[in-house]
Amino acid sequence: MTDGIVVEGVRKRYGEKAALDGLDLRVGRGTVHGLLGPNGAGKTTAVRVLTTLLRPDSGRVEVAGYDVLKHADRVRARIGLLGQHAALDEELGGRQNLEMFGRLYHLGARRARARADELLERFGLTDTGSKQVKRYSGGMRRRLDLAASLITEPEVLFLDEPTTGLDPRSRAEVWASVRSLVGGGTTVLLTTQYLEEADQLADRISVVDRGRVIADGTADDLKARTGGDRIDVVLRDAGQLGAAVALLPFAAEDISVDVDRRLFSAPVTDRMSALTQVVRALETADIEAEDIALRRPTLDEVFLRLTGRSEEAAPDVAQAKEAV
Repeated sequence: MTDGIVVEGVRKRYGEKAALDGLDLRVGRGTVHGLLGPNGAGKTTAVRVLTTLLRPDSGRVEVAGYDVLKHADRVRARIGLLGQHAALDEELGGRQNLEMFGRLYHLGARRARARADELLERFGLTDTGSKQVKRYSGGMRRRLDLAASLITEPEVLFLDEPTTGLDPRSRAEVWASVRSLVGGGTTVLLTTQYLEEADQLADRISVVDRGRVIADGTADDLKARTGGDRIDVVLRDAGQLGAAVALLPFAAEDISVDVDRRLFSAPVTDRMSALTQVVRALETADIEAEDIALRRPTLDEVFLRLTGRSEEAAPDVAQAKEAV
């Protein structure tokens, strides 16, 4: 079997509200699959269904080769879940927390101690194993929480907003840990509000809106749907934006202008030819550019294009920009 997760036509309603409305999803074994969407799109409901915490109204769901309704116990024995909030006892040390989780999973005292030692070493926390968790940094705490979700060596790991609130260094530490897990064969389903995180980690991405997948593919596939590469030009004088745009060999409707940033942006097909044309046109008109850059579309742009949300109506995107 090549799929660690299979979701077909899943529906879940809360009264008149359809949280999931025919959700279809396939996640390859040993890969990271990102699940993106605006608040209320159905991401958390989907994770709850996949982890047997919520029964769908209809549809088929398999995780690690087992139906979540018919074989819920077998599914639970093969999955791990890292939620948005740490599930740790802050008064206990790191090693004590992991041993406690091991005992809760019926590993036995000896195996729980051994597994705690293995995970502390794996996540670079051996020297802090006796320190109270309340004295851990944010990154250390999140790595310990991730370690706790791996007590039973799950085949499939669900990461629900794993780096919310972490600084860039701590986020990078968690990313490195996730890459290590996938390298060992673990299948990961990642929901995140940080679009950069999906770009960095996910082998494939599904964009969910109103309870169904509206786009699926690699990050590059999705970016290509927004129109390909762009050229961004920042002028020294915002008053020359209109004159500069009038000189460009691009369709006017494809050019975006940001007066506050003194920037105009246009799609390009031939990167180097477009760069040469823009530089020459500005030099001829004696318009001074402060910066010129060729770039691929960002996942922010993909998200906004696919969901039709403005930044004000899409908190996930706005928060991602503030956090990066």
